[in-house]
Amino acid sequence: MGEHFHPFIVEKFTVLKGRLDARIAGQIQSLGPGQSATVEAGVAHDWWNGSKTDEAHVLVEVERAKGAEHIDPDRFELLIGMLFGLANDGRVDRKGRPFPLQAAVIAREFADVIVFTQPPAAIQRVALAILEPLGRWLGYRAIIPNYCKPHAHVTPDPDVLAAAGLSAE
Repeated sequence: MGEHFHPFIVEKFTVLKGRLDARIAGQIQSLGPGQSATVEAGVAHDWWNGSKTDEAHVLVEVERAKGAEHIDPDRFELLIGMLFGLANDGRVDRKGRPFPLQAAVIAREFADVIVFTQPPAAIQRVALAILEPLGRWLGYRAIIPNYCKPHAHVTPDPDVLAAAGLSAE
């Protein structure tokens, strides 16, 4: 996705299988099975599959930061559903990012959940002020209902479900 931070959310990654590489506050880490990293609200980070050949299974947990009772952490899940839905439908670039007008609509809607570190904030404000209304006018939406439910493109690994405290049924 690119380097970003969550203004009001603490994010924890736990690697269940494979390898996860992450840049957290400018420091590169490589995590293997059983290892975790926690990113506090406001800390810039990015993460990616550390292997070119193997899958990475990562449990991502989010919770409100202290003092952020006004934030609904479920909006993070809604954002992720949108991004994966767009990717599953081929509506992203080769790096998995939504195209600019779609990205602008999503960025404005989910500014309470995610903020990108690049381009600089002043440029983002100007770009979003132009691109977001244009994107909406052209029919782009920040929330597409079909993307807000399980995508069913793969059968979840039972071990991953168990680690998340879920059952396969």
